[in-house]
Amino acid sequence: MDSPIWAEVPAADRSAVDSLIHEDHRLAAVKRLREAFPVDSRPGLYDALDVVAERYRELGRRFERYPTPPLNLPALTEKVNALPGRAVAIEALWDGDTDGWCVDLTALTDDPAAEHRLAIIRHGSDMRLFNGSVPPWPEAQEASTVGRALAEHLGVPFHFASPDEPDLDAPRWRTTS
Repeated sequence: MDSPIWAEVPAADRSAVDSLIHEDHRLAAVKRLREAFPVDSRPGLYDALDVVAERYRELGRRFERYPTPPLNLPALTEKVNALPGRAVAIEALWDGDTDGWCVDLTALTDDPAAEHRLAIIRHGSDMRLFNGSVPPWPEAQEASTVGRALAEHLGVPFHFASPDEPDLDAPRWRTTS
């Protein structure tokens, strides 16, 4: 690795960063890398991210997230049937983290009234926004297709208030029903 930043990292910190990368703890690796330097000479966040991304590649790891495997209707049905309470709706909702946008597929139950995550659907990082590969959002399309089929199979409503674009403030099923 030809990074001048990495060249200045002490061996013990290099080992710790690489260990975090092997455990796929990207943010912890960035934090450890930055903390290897005195406060007044720490690399910036973006520079540290670049170094960690390069370490991922050199260690044969993938820095970008893999898409989640396609959802399986029988397995989801089993998950719902194992929940406490009776399913009253299936809902898809947007969520996001440092990797980008994803869709949570959830089952809502009564007695007790609760929300249970069945799956997280992710089809890539937000780099897709910059290279023009979204919209459409494939995770939303999969959530709609599988969520609707699961809801139909269970005889309950399906709700996805914002299938066309990420929206953390979209109305929820319990507030619209």
